[in-house]
Order: sequence, then structure tokens, then C-alpha cells
Amino acid sequence: MQKAEQEFLKDLDKKLWSAADKLRNNLDAAVYKHVVLGLIFLKYVSDAFDERRDELREHFRNEDHDFYIPQDDMSDEEYEALIEEELEVRDYYIAKNVFWVPPLARWETLKQNNKLSNGDIIELPEGEKYEFKNVARLIDDANGAIEKENPKLKNILDRTYSQKQLPPEKLGELIDLFSDANFNAKEYKGKPLSINSKDILGHVYEYFLGEFALAEGKKGGQYYTPKSIVKLMVQMLKPFEGRVYDPAMGSGGFFVQSEEFIEEYGGKIGQISVYGQESNPTTWRLAAMNMAIRGIDFDFGKQPADSFTNDQHPDLRADYVMANPPFNVKDWWNEKLADDPRWEYGTPPEGNANFAWLQHMLYHLSPNGSLALLLANGSMSSQTSGEGEIRKNLLEADLVECMVALPGQLFTNTQIPACIWFLTKNKTNGTKTPDGKGKGDRSGKVLFIDAREKGYMKDRVLRDFKPEEIKDIAETLTNWQKGSEDYEDIPGYCKSATLDEIRKNDYVLTPGRYVGAPETEDDGIPFSEKIEKLTARLKTQFEESEALETRIKENLAGLGYEL
Repeated sequence: MQKAEQEFLKDLDKKLWSAADKLRNNLDAAVYKHVVLGLIFLKYVSDAFDERRDELREHFRNEDHDFYIPQDDMSDEEYEALIEEELEVRDYYIAKNVFWVPPLARWETLKQNNKLSNGDIIELPEGEKYEFKNVARLIDDANGAIEKENPKLKNILDRTYSQKQLPPEKLGELIDLFSDANFNAKEYKGKPLSINSKDILGHVYEYFLGEFALAEGKKGGQYYTPKSIVKLMVQMLKPFEGRVYDPAMGSGGFFVQSEEFIEEYGGKIGQISVYGQESNPTTWRLAAMNMAIRGIDFDFGKQPADSFTNDQHPDLRADYVMANPPFNVKDWWNEKLADDPRWEYGTPPEGNANFAWLQHMLYHLSPNGSLALLLANGSMSSQTSGEGEIRKNLLEADLVECMVALPGQLFTNTQIPACIWFLTKNKTNGTKTPDGKGKGDRSGKVLFIDAREKGYMKDRVLRDFKPEEIKDIAETLTNWQKGSEDYEDIPGYCKSATLDEIRKNDYVLTPGRYVGAPETEDDGIPFSEKIEKLTARLKTQFEESEALETRIKENLAGLGYEL
């Protein structure tokens, strides 16, 4: 994306969020989220429909196009009426994977009629009429009409606007806000833009997801993984073709980044098929809308469901699996899981789901597949309740490929330090890569990366990665996988360790144990001299501390207090 486009999107994001947030009043962010994101989705499907409609209008008038409609001896009025009639043929839209939007649900209908009074009549094409009650009911009925015409969206759109008790004028102002936003901008500050309305709306949808996660705090963070972490995992895993699966998908961030990764490498989103699962019904719908906005074909199962007790994809063997499940979940266990075939490397403890998630993902991995999983740091070293034995079994099976220690303060919902596990079913050479060159043989080796010093504080609370840091970490893994001369162990940052080295560390996978301390520049001062100076300084500081303590005691005694 060009700099002008990045600046345009950043400016648009801030303007829209600021304006939308002002309209929130006392409505809870968790409720308001669905109000706003539902409207963005409605705007998206309507814009995509209008874009196809304008394209068809041009085709109908173009003598060189297959869809050309000759005017012959018709009057201009008759010809225009014929074209308008032809524009209402549903198949023209479905053939291009564009959702068919019935007249009631078109954005223009909402824009022109959101301030009507109860009982007013909205005139629709072909003599249809709609009796207006209030704007919330209009949105509910619009969503219902879209679902009816597009089976892929059944039970996905929000039809509860009437129950949210948002003042009608506020809903109307939100519709006006998204109506006035420049989603069709062709230039920004005199520079040309090459992004269309659909791409802009997709970006805005993702931005709002992140902002709502911040607004909701811990609760909101449960369904949203910070974009930079998702991007890092995707850039390292490189899901460029085949089946991609996320058993704890939240709002679908990994799938969105996979799409962007594929486009970055010159591929097409059709090269992957997307499978996901999510237990929260409202988040499940958010993810489905997120995919629909981007034209990604998806299978999220028949319903929202728990991945452990109601696996929606029991026969799936994916080429890539990525997830950020909730850390250290205690209440996940069910008695029917006792002899589950997924626990090939050991039954996970009933009080912690970390290794249940990991083995669930391994179970769904194809023979040449790879996975990336965010877990709490404790998973790298814990010996309790059999976790150490599971980790040992995974290593002895040569499944662990790379471990990354992350810096703190990356998440909105937890301060628990996190790490990324990368596992693969096949470490021998021949595994495909986007550049077609394949990977080298990594049998019996594990790459450790200590990224705890990476990132910057984007505000007083949250840390983020810089794009160049994401690139550097991803390239470190890629170069190691290929056996490239560009890879080398760097003290304090990365180390390629053998299984024998890991055995000597009792199968603990904390990168700090292997990468060691960073090299320091030799300043020419002998070590003994440095120690002598430091000792003298420390002695002085102890003496000053003792004198200060004496003065404090004397002052307190003068006030009638004693320590």
C-alpha cells in the first residue's frame, strides 16, 4: 500500500471512530459494537452491489460486450426502463460472488428514510411498499431481507437493533456518518488512490474491531488479537495455499492477515480455504461478516460451539493451523474427553487447557502441515500435572520447530507474558514455500528466538511491534528453515539448538536458556578494574543509605514517633 493510501486510511479511521464514539452516550461498548459493525457491513454489501450494478449498466450499453442491450426502435424512456429492469436480475450479481441486496436493504433506502415517522410509507421498485415504524426496525428488516436472499449469511446478521434501545436520532446520525464518509475516494491531498470502496470498508471494519476491544477492556480482548501479533505469526507460518484452520478464531484476524500475506506474494485468496470455530455466538457472527466483507469463502461450522466438546470439523486435516486461545483456561474439562484420540502425547491437566489446545491443533494438522499457537509462558517450562511429560513427548516426536518469547504488554485483556509455539509434522526437506524453493532438513533441531526486547510502547499501556521487527523475526525463521547462509546464531536473540541440548535442559523450552546473553562491546577496561569500581560505588551508596536512615529516624523521634 502506498504512503498516500496509508495516510488516507489512518485519517479516515480516526474521523469515523471519533464521530461514532461520540454517538455512543451511555450505551455499553459491547452492545454498541454490534450496532456499528452491523451498519458497516450493511454499507459494505450495498456498496459492493452498487459497484456491480454500475458495471452492468456500462456493459448493457457497450456494443462490444456480451451483455449489450440494443436500443433498436425503443424510445429513450423505454430503453432506460428495460435497463433498470435488467439490473434487477439476481443472477448477474451471484455469478460474480456479489451478495444480492433487495431494495429494502440498499443503503440508499436507509439514507433517505431513516428520519421518517411511524406509519409513513416507503415506495420500493415494482410497486412494493414498506410501512415505516422506526429506524431500528428498518435495519432489522433490511438484515432479514439480505439473509433471506443470501443463504451464506443465514443467522449471521444482527436483527436485534429494535431491542438495543439506542435513540432513533443516534441511529440516524450513524447512518448519516457512514453515508457521508468518503469510501469512494480517488485521491488524497492531491495524490491518487488505488483502493476501492470495498477494501476501505474492510479496513474500517477491522480498525473498529480493534478499537472496540480497547473500549471493552479485558472482555473485548477475548475476541481480538492485536494485529501486529497476528501479522508476525502469519509472516512466520506463511499460509500461502491449502486449508487454513483456527479453532479459537474470535473475529477472524488470522484469516484476514492470511489474505493480505497471499496478496503480498502475488497470489490470490482462492488459493486457501478457511475453516474456523468459535463458541461465542456474537463473535462467531462478527467473524463471518469479516470474511464476507473480504470475499473469503469460509466454513465456520453449522453453529457456534466449543472446540473440545463439539468439534465442528472432526475430519479436517489442515495445512496450516493458527490460534490465540484464552490462556490457562481452568474450566474446560468434560468427562467425555478422558480417552479422546486427540491426546496422543498425553492427557492434558483438567485445570489448564494449554496443552489441550496444542494437541487439538496437532490432531487437525495434515502430514506436512505446520501450526502457530500463542500460549502463556508457563507452557514452556511447567512440570505440573503431566505438562512436562507432554512437552517431552512432543520434542521426542520432533514436532517442535521454533519457540518465540514475546515482550510484555502486548494484549488488551491480559498481562500474562506470552510465547509462540511453532510445530510441524515434517521437518525433512521438501516442504513447499511461497517462493517454490522449499525448506531444508531441520530434523532434531529447534530454533529459539528471544524477542522480549522488541517492540515499542504505542501508548502508556500497550506495546506494539514495528513492521521492520516483524520482518526481521520472520526472516530469521525463514533463513533457518532453508539452511541459508543468512542465518546465524546471535547471542541474546536466536539459537539453533539440538534435541540433545534440550534434553540437558530437562525439555524446558524457554528461549532465554538457549540464546544466552547478548554480546557487549569491549571497552578495553579489564574486568577486575570494573568490579573494583562497582564495589567502591556500592559501598558509597550503602553509606549514604545508612546516613539517610539515621536522619529519618531522628526526624520521626522529634515528632514523637519511633521506628
